[in-house]
Amino acid sequence: MKILITGATGQLGKDLTLILKKYYTVYPYSSKDLNITDYKFFEKEVAKVKPDVVVNCAAYTNVDGCEREVEKAYSVNSIGAKNCAIIANKFQIKLLHISTDYIFNGEIKTPFKEDDTPNPVSIYAKSKLAGEINIINHCNNFFILRTAGVYGIYGNNFVKTILKIAKERGFLKVVNDQITTPTYTIDLCNQILKLVDTEYYGIYHASNEGECSWYEFAKAIIKYSGINATIEPCTTAEFPRPAHRPKYSVLENFNLKLLNLNEFRQWDVSLKEFLNRFKEEL
Repeated sequence: MKILITGATGQLGKDLTLILKKYYTVYPYSSKDLNITDYKFFEKEVAKVKPDVVVNCAAYTNVDGCEREVEKAYSVNSIGAKNCAIIANKFQIKLLHISTDYIFNGEIKTPFKEDDTPNPVSIYAKSKLAGEINIINHCNNFFILRTAGVYGIYGNNFVKTILKIAKERGFLKVVNDQITTPTYTIDLCNQILKLVDTEYYGIYHASNEGECSWYEFAKAIIKYSGINATIEPCTTAEFPRPAHRPKYSVLENFNLKLLNLNEFRQWDVSLKEFLNRFKEEL
C-alpha cells in the first residue's frame, strides 16, 4: 500500500511517517512541498504518486493565530480539506483527515461522542468543522479522526513549553478550568496504522483515555520529569487569550471501541513513556 502524507514535517506528520514507512511505501510532503490549498498541484502529485491513501496532517493549528488570520485559517483548514476530499474521490482512494476536539463548545461535562452536535466557539474550530463538512460532502471513502491535546517529540506543544518554563523560571501558573485529554503522537499514529488498512469509514474520536485540566497535565509533566519547580492553578479569566477555548472538550472513543479497534492508553501512562523515552532530547 502506498500512502501520501500532507503536513509531514509537523509533530504528528513526522512520527506518522516514521511509523507507517515500516509497513508501507510512504510519500511524505511538507506544507512547503505540497500546499493543499493549491488544487492543481495537489492533483498532479496524486496522479504521479498514485497512492492508495492520502493522510491529511496539514492544518493551521495556531488557535490564537486563526483569530488574527481568518482567511488563512479557512483556506487551509476548510478549502484544503475540500481539495483533499475531491481529489481522493476523483482517484477513488482513501482519505484520512485529522480534526479536533475544539469543534465542541464544552458546555457539558461528559465526554463527547461522535454523534454529538458540534458547536465551535473559535475561528480555528469553525474552520476545522467546515473542513469536516467538506470531506463528508465530497468524499466517499474517508476517515475523520478528532483528537485533542496532541504532543510529541517534534514541533511545539504544551509539554515542551511547560518543561522550558519550569527549567528557566522554576515557577508557572496554568489554567485549571479547562478540561481535556492529552494525546501522545505515537498512540495516535498507532491508531491510524490500525484503521487505515480497513474500510470502516466514518468519524472517530481518537484521543488517549481519561481526562485532566491543563493544570493537572502540567503537574504531571513536572512530576514525571523530575524538575524542581512550583506550579499553581489559575482561571481562564486570569489568563486571557484571543481565542475562546471550550471549558470541557474530552472525547469518548466510542466508535473505535464499538469496532474493538481502540488502541489508546491512559493519558498519564503515555506521558510517562514520552518523558522517559525522550528525556535527553527534551
